[in-house]
Amino acid sequence: MSIYDYTLTTRKGEEVSLKQYEGKVMLIVNTATGCGFTPQYEQLEEMYEKYHDKGLEIIDVPCNQFAGQTPGTDEEVHEFCTLKYKTLFDQFKKSEVNGENELPLYTYLKSQKGFEGFGKGVKAMAMSAMCKKIDKNYASNPSIKWNFTKFAVDRNGNVVKRFEPTAKMEDVDSFVAGLL
Repeated sequence: MSIYDYTLTTRKGEEVSLKQYEGKVMLIVNTATGCGFTPQYEQLEEMYEKYHDKGLEIIDVPCNQFAGQTPGTDEEVHEFCTLKYKTLFDQFKKSEVNGENELPLYTYLKSQKGFEGFGKGVKAMAMSAMCKKIDKNYASNPSIKWNFTKFAVDRNGNVVKRFEPTAKMEDVDSFVAGLL
């Protein structure tokens, strides 16, 4: 299967095929409105404005699986993003990214790019410690560890990079720019 075989549901309940993004670079992100990483919406919007005309699409999948940090309806999530971060990219329907009810798209993404670690620094150490409390074997499975995990997909539909929430947004920006 290819990434273009998957669909997502919009916040208004319509099915959207990822085939409509064929030939574009996608950054697929599971997001949250009440997380320490939520300010990444600002950098995501900056990237979207800077690169959308060059072919970037941000696929925002709100998720409430991590400490209940995305409360509210799909419409409330959208209002939060547009009012607080002035996002122009749309949010899809709130969905699960791990477990028996996870989106098939996320099963595919994780099969293409597994977990490779949180990197270095204080946030990385904190995330490692937290994840170890939840699952002592967290590092050996491809599950999404937290909000704002990002998958970069090139113009040919290849999942080429996974960024954990602890990745510097400048590095994400630079990588995406290289795909355009």
